[in-house]
Amino acid sequence: MLKISFSTLACPEWDWHDVVNHGSQAGYDGVEIRLLTRETDLLKIGDLQPSQWPARQQEMRDAGFRVAGLASSVRFDAPDANDRRTQIDVGRRYIDLCSALGGEFIRVFGDVLPNVGDPLRPAVIQQVADGLVELGTMAAPAGIQILLETHGDFSASPPCVEVMQLANHPNVGLVWDTHHPWRFHGERLADTWERLRRWTRHTHWKDSVRIPDRGSTPEAIAAASAASQLMAGHQHADYVLFRGGEFPARECLQLLRKGGYSGWHSLEWEKMWHPELLGPEIALPLFPIKLRELELDVTRDLHAGEQT
Repeated sequence: MLKISFSTLACPEWDWHDVVNHGSQAGYDGVEIRLLTRETDLLKIGDLQPSQWPARQQEMRDAGFRVAGLASSVRFDAPDANDRRTQIDVGRRYIDLCSALGGEFIRVFGDVLPNVGDPLRPAVIQQVADGLVELGTMAAPAGIQILLETHGDFSASPPCVEVMQLANHPNVGLVWDTHHPWRFHGERLADTWERLRRWTRHTHWKDSVRIPDRGSTPEAIAAASAASQLMAGHQHADYVLFRGGEFPARECLQLLRKGGYSGWHSLEWEKMWHPELLGPEIALPLFPIKLRELELDVTRDLHAGEQT
């Protein structure tokens, strides 16, 4: 049974109540909270303050809706130790919020690495692993996972493997953004999955095409700049509606099914960073329908393979 969620990057203008109401009506089981009403620091949002937690819990019970996890901006690549301590403190507070909302994970970034061959690169990889372990240890009593995303310089799977092997913690794993290693590094899905499967706890889904440079509007340039300031490793792609592009979604779902993956399948429609994209009222309802149709196709494929 698929667990289907969406990132609130898709609906930057929505507040908490919009997310719960529209998300459940669109066929989602839950949500991955990245932002609400354009605020990416979830600790600043009035509806998510501790005094509001009982009301949020009741609203989710009433709607039969869940928080899959929280997508933070926590990152561990800063050279300054004090900056990294600040990130750990933010992560600790996200753990409290995630636990109160019934979420399963907190997404974090490794983000930017020195180039291969740079003598500083191993030290940065180690500090990313150390940050993951520290937060993972904090999160363990609440049963929450700290998940590094295949994003930025960690879109390539080999650095993710290095960090996961160094961290070696039961509450530390990966968000496999299924699109990024394939699109930005030309990795075959089967190769990426083989490397990352033992640590993959959550998946992001999107689709894109390759389009010759078509220029950008001032609004798009401003949004891309905002994304880069928050996440130095942010990369551009020409996104299209799910199943409307080149991403081999059927192959990806087959790999996950055969590999026994049981986590969430989360649409990451990056409307916040790509204002030219269609709005959530169009993009969001399509994903659960298309993914469930794809699941039926994959199930038929697997059954046919068993009978031959």
